[in-house]
Amino acid sequence: MLFVFIGFVNLKIGFATVKSYKKEADGVSFALDKGQLKVKVCKDDIIEVKFTALNNFPDFQSLVVNNSWKQGSNFTVNEAGGNVTIATSKLKVVVNKASNAITYTDLSGNVITSEDKTLNKSMDAATIAGINTYNCTTQFNSSADEALFGLGCHPLDSLSINYKGRNQDMAIKYLTGAIPVLLSTKGFGLMWDNYSASNFYGAEAGNTKFKYVSESGKQVDYYFFYGPSFDHIIDLYRTATGKAPMFPKWSFGLFQSQDRYMSEKEILSVKDNYRNNHIPIDAIVQDWYYWDPLPIGSHVMKPERYPNPRAMVEELHKANMHAMISIWPVFGKGTPNYDALNKNGFLTSITWDNVVTHTFDTYYDAHNPKARDMYWEQARDSLVKRYDWDAWWIDQCEPDNGALLDERRKANFSVGKGIDYFNTYSLEHSKGLYKGWRKDMPNKRAFFLIRQSFAGEQRNAATLWSSDITCTFGAFKIQVPQGINACASGIPYWTSDIGGYHFNWGVPDWSKPENRELFTRWFQFGAFSPIFRIHGKGERALFSKNWDSNTRNILLKYDNLRYRLLPYIYSLAGRVTSENYTIMRALTFDFQKDAKVYSISDQYMFGPAFLVNPVTEQLFTGKNASSGKTTRQVYLPAATKWYDFYTGKQYTGGQTLAAAAPIDIMPLYVRAGSIIPMGPVMEYATQKPADVIELRVYPGANGEFKLYEDENDTYNYEKGNSATININWNDKTRQLIIADTKGSFPGMLKQRTFNVVMVNSSHGSNVGSADKIDKTIKYSGKAVVVKL
Repeated sequence: MLFVFIGFVNLKIGFATVKSYKKEADGVSFALDKGQLKVKVCKDDIIEVKFTALNNFPDFQSLVVNNSWKQGSNFTVNEAGGNVTIATSKLKVVVNKASNAITYTDLSGNVITSEDKTLNKSMDAATIAGINTYNCTTQFNSSADEALFGLGCHPLDSLSINYKGRNQDMAIKYLTGAIPVLLSTKGFGLMWDNYSASNFYGAEAGNTKFKYVSESGKQVDYYFFYGPSFDHIIDLYRTATGKAPMFPKWSFGLFQSQDRYMSEKEILSVKDNYRNNHIPIDAIVQDWYYWDPLPIGSHVMKPERYPNPRAMVEELHKANMHAMISIWPVFGKGTPNYDALNKNGFLTSITWDNVVTHTFDTYYDAHNPKARDMYWEQARDSLVKRYDWDAWWIDQCEPDNGALLDERRKANFSVGKGIDYFNTYSLEHSKGLYKGWRKDMPNKRAFFLIRQSFAGEQRNAATLWSSDITCTFGAFKIQVPQGINACASGIPYWTSDIGGYHFNWGVPDWSKPENRELFTRWFQFGAFSPIFRIHGKGERALFSKNWDSNTRNILLKYDNLRYRLLPYIYSLAGRVTSENYTIMRALTFDFQKDAKVYSISDQYMFGPAFLVNPVTEQLFTGKNASSGKTTRQVYLPAATKWYDFYTGKQYTGGQTLAAAAPIDIMPLYVRAGSIIPMGPVMEYATQKPADVIELRVYPGANGEFKLYEDENDTYNYEKGNSATININWNDKTRQLIIADTKGSFPGMLKQRTFNVVMVNSSHGSNVGSADKIDKTIKYSGKAVVVKL
């Protein structure tokens, strides 16, 4: 839908009073002395607020929110004491008539948050890149004890995780992301439905307010989500913007990638080295410039180097590996694809200064539905379906045009000026790919690795990766809070290049001890990231001769652990799709009342059980080698007990430990009450059926876990072809209850064995199989209760 801009008015509106209001079917409209206000009740805990200083709201179709809110919600409207109060079954929205500032309260009148009375919603005339427009601002009050999370992934950002008291650039460009979703420990979330380059300011008025400023728009438009838990806020965000579909099970195994494999022969040699050495892996990736020396966008694998791409992919499939390929949204002149897009008016004025050919190559218009269809058809027929690739690496989709950001602002998309759609290129690009994949490859779940994501992109089968970071401990340390905040922004799947992408744009010497230490620590972190990928310059496959035997053994230990945890991880993925769950969890998701966790940037929960503590400090090589330090600080959140995963030793929460961190240990702690299903060691994700599961139970609190299974690929789960088994632990009665299996699917196991292990300091705490089993349960789908 095109933004229709009728007349530019040189105004500065930051304070407007309510003249009249009208209850409507979906909310309340307010006529202001300077503009219009609409409070829309989308659900009893989702409120949309729109404000414009113009006479009428613009004709605007959201690219982010795909819920049409057909069901509606009941609400009442009352006026008293100069306020208009809109009440739902969950909250109250109080509009002050004198200032139009909004206060959100619970049903008892306790304030959740409030807009600033003097500068709550404003539009200021501005001229940017020669374009007349309006800066759109919202400002909220913020108490001293509030902590703020989200806002996407910013790979070069500071190490802080809490946005209280700090600012953030919210303009998507190379190495800067933006997801305009903010979560507060006060129990609410905000999402700004504006796509222009923006800024978040977290320390306004002496750190008592925060504001979000979008450089261009004809209205303020934001959504308020009332939790109060973080999980419920994310649930509401995805209710508004779309669920994340299931990924295939293989995508939760290890990806092997390198910048870059140069030939079919090289890729098949990587396959052979992994399989011949029995190293767990599920995917091999073909990165960019397989088309060299043809122009970018040719979608041709150079025959001299790739004589039979389909046979190559078939060989990977025969070895139970999957294949991902990098395909860009950029086109060089002199290709049939460029000519076809150009003829139909589907190219933009945005260009990329090609670092390989030093030509200025052109982006297609991903905002144009017909252009998206043509782009998909070209890639489908040239590469994706033709050769049966399993996944797509969507690189360079900011779009990246270097420092020429004004050229992006001035570009003409089918929907309007680039200034108003600055941040949504990857969202619309992935929309077309997901639509095409679902239509033309219906029995193969889509998996897209995307360099920049925006709000709503989770519905397009997107995994956000943190871009071209450096091979340094400094860059590694930054990845941890960025991954946490990306997932707190509602994008459930995030990953980084294990080891980093480049070292001063060159290839690191991975045989050096300091680089081995870096890769080992990053690999440990990667094993507990939602998606597990090796990528970057230089040979770093697990079979590489760059690794000495000790390094290789440590890498294999965590690779094997990842695969043993696939029943746990895949079940969490099931919750992502069915319950809008978050796997990589800021500590505030689970310990919102423990203020000590608010600023911890290097610890997170991986699902409900694991407290993950990456070691991002160089301890054993370089200048620190002689210091003798072999620990890292770990805070154990309060109000629960914790187990050291490696020793089974129990600790009381609320304390800080100097956790042992020798090179082979990334400190892991498990919350009391956890139930962790572990499978066998496997070489690929579907090698063995889960007919024998080691069920580790961590006593000390009640616990539950929902085991999820389906066909591992295809979209039949959307038709009900899946199954869950609820497992509960009653700590007081020492009873383990395995409920009836709910659901079914073709090929589902009819019989299985649960080997129950009650973890303590004497057994059940090793990475491998437990030394002894406390109870063996033969399970045939009917409820079982055992006392332990």
